[in-house]
Amino acid sequence: MLTTTYSVGILQYIPFFYVIWSDDLLSASEVSVVQNAIERDNSINAKQKQQLKKWLIKDKPPKDSEIKNWKLTIDHSEVKLIESDTYPLTSLSQRIVGAKDINEQLKHIEVHLGIQPNHYNHLFDVEVVHEKTSDEYKAHFLDDILKGDHLDVINEFRRFLDQPDFTWKILRDKDVFRKRVLHQVQLLGEAGYGAMAYPNAYGGTGDMPSYAAIFEQLMFVDGSLAVKFGVQFGLFGGSIQKLGTKKHHDRYLTDAGSTNLLGCFAMTETGHGSNVRGIKTTATYEKESDSIIIQTPGKNDNKEYIGNALHSKIATVFAQLIVDGKNEGVHAILVPLRNEQHELLEGVTIEDNGYKLGLNGVDNGKIWFNSGKVPRENLLDKYGEIKEDGSYFSSIKNPNKRFFTMLGTLVGGRICVARGALGGSKMALAIAVKHALNRRQFNDNVKIQEDLIMDYPTHQIRLTPAIAGAYVYHFTLDDMMERYSDESQPDKRVIETQVAGLKSIITWFANETIQECREACGGKGYLLENRIADLKGDVDIFTTFEGDNTVLLQLAAKGILSDFRAEFNSAGFASVLKLLQTQLSDKLTAINPLYSNKVDAEHLYNPKFHKHAFDYRTRRLTYTLAMRIRNYIKKGIPSYQAFLKVQTHLLALGKAYSVELAYSIFCERYQNVTDVKYRGLLEKLGCLYALDQINSDARWYLEQGYIGGTKSKAMRQRVERLSTELRPHIEVLVDGFGIPDHCLTAPIAQQG
Repeated sequence: MLTTTYSVGILQYIPFFYVIWSDDLLSASEVSVVQNAIERDNSINAKQKQQLKKWLIKDKPPKDSEIKNWKLTIDHSEVKLIESDTYPLTSLSQRIVGAKDINEQLKHIEVHLGIQPNHYNHLFDVEVVHEKTSDEYKAHFLDDILKGDHLDVINEFRRFLDQPDFTWKILRDKDVFRKRVLHQVQLLGEAGYGAMAYPNAYGGTGDMPSYAAIFEQLMFVDGSLAVKFGVQFGLFGGSIQKLGTKKHHDRYLTDAGSTNLLGCFAMTETGHGSNVRGIKTTATYEKESDSIIIQTPGKNDNKEYIGNALHSKIATVFAQLIVDGKNEGVHAILVPLRNEQHELLEGVTIEDNGYKLGLNGVDNGKIWFNSGKVPRENLLDKYGEIKEDGSYFSSIKNPNKRFFTMLGTLVGGRICVARGALGGSKMALAIAVKHALNRRQFNDNVKIQEDLIMDYPTHQIRLTPAIAGAYVYHFTLDDMMERYSDESQPDKRVIETQVAGLKSIITWFANETIQECREACGGKGYLLENRIADLKGDVDIFTTFEGDNTVLLQLAAKGILSDFRAEFNSAGFASVLKLLQTQLSDKLTAINPLYSNKVDAEHLYNPKFHKHAFDYRTRRLTYTLAMRIRNYIKKGIPSYQAFLKVQTHLLALGKAYSVELAYSIFCERYQNVTDVKYRGLLEKLGCLYALDQINSDARWYLEQGYIGGTKSKAMRQRVERLSTELRPHIEVLVDGFGIPDHCLTAPIAQQG
């Protein structure tokens, strides 16, 4: 045992006090934890307890000379710090004093203060036995939790992908790349994966949620494959399934699912990207020939950026349907593009979009139509039909409702886009974390071995909150696809609002995460072989296809306003605002100086606080937005102009609503995890996500007086601490994403 001036009772606490006073995050609640442990410790006498408590007075901290003496005492002990110990600091303390049994009170302090080896191993000059990761949690268990109801389907799919045809390669010739991706899509179609969301009668299993789950898995293989898969089976085949009727299903759906019929989804136009309602392509019914004439009226009215355009024989074309001289609004029509020899049909012009920032394995193109005729039966007529007598009929009389009902059936595509982007961010995080657990850099001149870069707090703070976000968004998107697929809820307007916002924040999250991972891997992350470069290029477009994020957030915000108006419609909008103001006032009753500066861990880690903060922000933004619009309209400003004046406010509301929704869904879902240990881990991830989100918008919360400066600082510190606490489990967390080894091919992700 070490010879020292400290008694054994005091000595066993010295490593703890040294760590505590080396850390500037010592709150009143944490002092209380240590004080209570000391009081219950029967191994020390009253005099020793008094001395230890004296060192816990925040206003009278120990002298620097005392703290230096603690350090020298630890350094001279010649005892190893073993990171893989269940309670590393407690074990170190017990070895220093030569005790055989663990002191339960020291263990209590270590657990309840969340002290992890990487908090303090750099503080000591003792030999540190490094461990890259803890074995407290098992990655396969987390993977099974994430797979949920799709466990068997995903496991089988991962095995299917483990073949040479799906091995990732660097391909920079777009024609070679496209040929390979087409072959991969055909293999998936032949195996029945493309038709998964279709009814049994057409080769599927009617399982849209599982389809979305395997779509994300394809991002682990290649982004181009995932997107072309989605275009062929989700957009083209899905449009026939969702917008067509039995005659279309019987004729086309089986062939679409097996890739015997390659098709594309021609909605977007050069001049009207996000404004589907304003597209210019026309579909004019000609009674004499009982056919529909498809026309591109102007130079910039062509279909643009159409995936599968170079390989397709047929397209689902969105156009203004004109019957008997009346524009009935946007409808979808199946328009043949090529014959059996793959030659363009008369009246169809297609050009290659050429090389792009990413996804060069997808054959995007531009399409023009010049008076091409198709049979009347080619109109996908679930929501609007041209009858045999040449008249138009729809069971949905209101054109606005008809338009949004039609688009609402395609919301599943937006969920898949968000799911794909999330898959890209998971891949980047797995590569970056595994690199950081192999790469060593810098140290002090005493240590022999350089430190793992994953042990640097700056590295933890840049990657760990993103890992938490990936878990939150995974549960969220799983839940949204289940809601969307629920046929007992045919009205998809609420889901459309929710998905519009979630798609935006998740695809932005994915891009920001991939960029952070690239930087975290330094020059190695810039090499093509390490996959992150392609992930950057491939996922970038997810922010603008299937809806530009800025436009979608405004759509979400308008939906939120409409919901409030509809909720109290009988009383009129003015009464809505009055009632909302009352509700908001009720919510504000808890916002007092004590609350706004409450910084103890129990409060900051409590999901009730997170939910309250998110709910407060959404309601406050909704109320103030509604009041601003009302005031503009009262002044005679047209409603369209009024909305233009509040666009940034709309974006803020859309983001706030989406974050609140994601966190709320996550909390509901993780509560269903039966294993207490893993449920606790997920709760900690949710806590990190919530505090990171609140912290990122701290300026707004400070402006509203919801938090004070002290609380803002405490939350920022808690984000850092949680990131550090999760460090021992970080490899398990990214392995929990379930990325197969045959997909995780980046050299820097391999064991060093």
